[in-house]
Amino acid sequence: MTEGQYRTLSYVGDHAPVVVDEPLHLFGQNTAPAPGEIVLSALGGCLAVGITAVATYRQVKLSKLELWLEGDIGNTAAWGAGGADRKPEEMGFKQVRVRVNVEGDAPRDVLDEIVAHANTFSPVANTLRNPVPLTVSLTD
Repeated sequence: MTEGQYRTLSYVGDHAPVVVDEPLHLFGQNTAPAPGEIVLSALGGCLAVGITAVATYRQVKLSKLELWLEGDIGNTAAWGAGGADRKPEEMGFKQVRVRVNVEGDAPRDVLDEIVAHANTFSPVANTLRNPVPLTVSLTD
């Protein structure tokens, strides 16, 4: 649902809506994360859940878990609507970097294995890594 210039409310299940906006230079009001930031947030959340689940399964008690995510994104101002022409493969994230600070009652090599395992089996990470067929259509 559109609310304001480019600000939208995304309804997911029975939860409160997720507010999505754009920064001022992309004609938004900068009142909420941009769509790309939401993607990074989803990746961070998925990795954090996975790390916690794998650690729990391996009976490792975590005392600290922090993730920092950043990405290099190529986008066209105004999504190509009167902006610079770009091909689809020139847009989107070009690289995503995740730094993980994890501490727990296991040696460093075990913590590294836990993080690697969570990354390998993360549905969101694999969605970003692997091409996914995507269709967008109008409702009837």
